[in-house]
Amino acid sequence: MTEHISKFKKAAILSTLCLGVTFFTANAQEVISLQEAVNRTLANNLTIKQAQVTEKLASEDYMAAKYNQLPSLNANGQGGYYFGKTQVLGAFAYAQSTLNINANAQAQVTLFQGGQLRNQIVQNKLTLDADKTNTAKIKNDLLLNVVTDYLTILTDQDLVIAAQQQIDLAKITLDRAQKNFDQGNATLADLAQAKSQVSTAELNLTNAQNQVDLAILVLKQYMEMDPSTQITVEKPDISKLTDVKTVYDATEVIKTAFTTNPDIKLAELQQQVYARAVRVAKGAYYPTLVMFGGLGSSYSNQAQTVTGQTINGTTVIGKVEGTNQNVVVPNVVQTLSPVSFGNQLNNNFNQSIGLSLQIPIFNHFAARTAVTKAKLAYQNAELNTQIAKNNLSKTIIQATLDLSAAEKSYQSALQTFNSNKEALNVTKQRYDAGFVNTLDYNTALTNFNKSQNDMIEAQYQVIFRSKVIDYYLGNPIAL
Repeated sequence: MTEHISKFKKAAILSTLCLGVTFFTANAQEVISLQEAVNRTLANNLTIKQAQVTEKLASEDYMAAKYNQLPSLNANGQGGYYFGKTQVLGAFAYAQSTLNINANAQAQVTLFQGGQLRNQIVQNKLTLDADKTNTAKIKNDLLLNVVTDYLTILTDQDLVIAAQQQIDLAKITLDRAQKNFDQGNATLADLAQAKSQVSTAELNLTNAQNQVDLAILVLKQYMEMDPSTQITVEKPDISKLTDVKTVYDATEVIKTAFTTNPDIKLAELQQQVYARAVRVAKGAYYPTLVMFGGLGSSYSNQAQTVTGQTINGTTVIGKVEGTNQNVVVPNVVQTLSPVSFGNQLNNNFNQSIGLSLQIPIFNHFAARTAVTKAKLAYQNAELNTQIAKNNLSKTIIQATLDLSAAEKSYQSALQTFNSNKEALNVTKQRYDAGFVNTLDYNTALTNFNKSQNDMIEAQYQVIFRSKVIDYYLGNPIAL
């Protein structure tokens, strides 16, 4: 009996050393607290950044809709050589070859367009608000995912410790079975069973460690961290979490969630966007009134002006009836000179101002179709809002039921743990006194370890379920 006690103590010391090595290795890694994980996720997650880019695009659309109310101003110019009979710009004359240059500027502002400009501004502003809400929704969803994964890591790490303890106990049992087999006090089947227990315990450890590694990888992905970076999570003292609320009125939680939950806000904003889209579409039924104005001038290298004149004789153009006297006019010879570029621009300068009214009479029912489709899109948005509320109500009711069940499971696990703890104390006293063998003591210790692990896991479940309710209430989630 003393030999078995000594071997068990050696195994316990070896297990402690292994855990110590693991502890120091973890210290060499980067320690991530829950708050640090949340902060890094909010700062680095690509899904959040993508939502923020979409939000900026919506902001530009909103500003563009506002800018559409401003006047538009455009200028253009044209110049070229023309061959054949071409009109000389700025003159009632034609030439066979000419260089013509003209320039003009136009400005216009829409005075009325069926309210489309104003409604488009409102719609784009609502779209921007919806995209901001969508960003907040993504952040909240990721926050809940990070907390969930963090608690999963903590739970799985406890399972690793329990699995390691089971290996130590299985090896002690195997050693005892080997001794008994060598002494002829056990069969080969007993020895094989003991070896199988060791293999099973080692498999459980491998599976548990794999679950930890997977959960940590998921956490790294949320934080957009290099998968090769070695990290360990900071384990909070759950024994200090005594203020965990476990009783909630589902109706009150739903009422609060309807005013704070980003999913509902997003659905309602999208519904308002489509409602405004109906008004935008109806604007096509109304006339469009535009005020316009313009400036222009031109130049031609063939333009000429009279700079002088002389009289060169006379020309008979008829006779006076009765006297037969000739009617003559003087022959005026004009001197022509090219008009300078600056003078032509000044002489040909013109302005315009006016109103343009466009009245829709028939456009292949395009406006009617657009309005009908906008109304249907609004009805669909209404349904989406109601579906979002229904889904949230169901989720919250399920969450409150899950929290109640988790609390009951925890109380049951706590009772089992206390019973096994008391049984272990009694068995240890009898083991120390030599009244029970090592196998009985190991069995009691195994039951204690399993019940302790079940209790811890159940306690984490209570914490997690409570934090889920906090999430729907809009409360900060922290450990």
